[in-house]
Amino acid sequence: MFADEAKINVKAGDGGNGIVAFRREKYVPRGGPAGGNGGKGGDVFLVGSPHHNTLFHFHSQAHFKAERGAHGSGSNKQGAMGGDCEIPAPLGTVVFDAETGDFLGEVLEIDERLLVARGGRGGRGNAFFRSPVNQTPHMAEKGEPGEERWLRLELKLIADIGIIGAPNAGKSTLLSVVTRAKPKIADYPFTTLSPNLGVATLDYQEIVLADIPGLIEGAHRGAGLGLQFLRHIERTRLLIHLLNGLSPDPVGDYHAINQELELFQPHLAGRPQIVALNKMDLPDVRARWPQIRHDLAACGVEALAISAATGENVQALLRQAAAVLATLPPPLRHTPLPLLSPVDEEVFYIESTPAGWIVSGKRIERAAAMTHWDYYEAILRFQRILEAMGITKALTEAGVKEGDTVRIGDVELTWSHEYFD
Repeated sequence: MFADEAKINVKAGDGGNGIVAFRREKYVPRGGPAGGNGGKGGDVFLVGSPHHNTLFHFHSQAHFKAERGAHGSGSNKQGAMGGDCEIPAPLGTVVFDAETGDFLGEVLEIDERLLVARGGRGGRGNAFFRSPVNQTPHMAEKGEPGEERWLRLELKLIADIGIIGAPNAGKSTLLSVVTRAKPKIADYPFTTLSPNLGVATLDYQEIVLADIPGLIEGAHRGAGLGLQFLRHIERTRLLIHLLNGLSPDPVGDYHAINQELELFQPHLAGRPQIVALNKMDLPDVRARWPQIRHDLAACGVEALAISAATGENVQALLRQAAAVLATLPPPLRHTPLPLLSPVDEEVFYIESTPAGWIVSGKRIERAAAMTHWDYYEAILRFQRILEAMGITKALTEAGVKEGDTVRIGDVELTWSHEYFD
């Protein structure tokens, strides 16, 4: 089943916890701190797969999670890194942040890896916190939580040539003749309900073609299946505009389709086109051809006459398309936004609610998540972070009182002028 849209949840691995440990050996009475750091959590990647050509497999599995890093151990042993999660995706997959709508990147090549969620760093063990002032620190960090986000995936087929036209123009028939594709074909509108890909070989050169389901007036607004399939034209470098010889007004169809392209994406109207009138095997169409050719020429369009059913002039059409392709530059890759939009990590916000106070901000929420609240020294360190960032002063000025609840990220604390419990 063809599917070109999907929504998935990705969760990178949390970092492993650092630990508190001390060197214990015979004849070494003061071995010092030896708690190792936790390992980094695994990342989540989308990986270009040659075995998938739709996003349908995401409809049965929407949640993907990387491994968390291993915890540190004694003797300064570092925890192992968590395994990455690699998600196979068809070539042409475009990735957006589902919440913000930010474009994150696209997968265009086999085995190309696109990072979509970054694993958390490992927490530091007490050996890291040793200093001339504190020779035996009794504190360590928890691992940093891995990133989690919902992604919106869109598939834009990667093809050299897109075959466009009104419904029942013969696009699928043409694709089946020039390639080994086997699309469903019948003599009524909207037979093709999903795009079809095929590969044609011409003089040892492979050309990828896609037939795009028939466009109708209003397609750019979503009429018919317009919006779902117009995106597949965006990646093609050349368009074969197929006209239905049995249409009451093939020239009018030509203008209507081009208008829909321009209304959807203005640059699509300027994409190179080869125009061909199909169904020349029918006597009525052959009789009309001179007038249609004259009307198109009056618009500055030089058209071919073909029959996809019998193969008449199909090779000539394909050769002309290959010649035009040779003069066109390769498709441009879109430049993604940074995976994480630049933010000032020092910025924080304070909100008073009936249930207490909420403090939010990237750095302080990360510090709260990584603090080992079982260790008194870790609590004092967190209090110093609050003071250094100006949060203690801001809460005091806002009216926080002894015993008030203060929530930072997922951590709920009780405010104390001495330290948090």
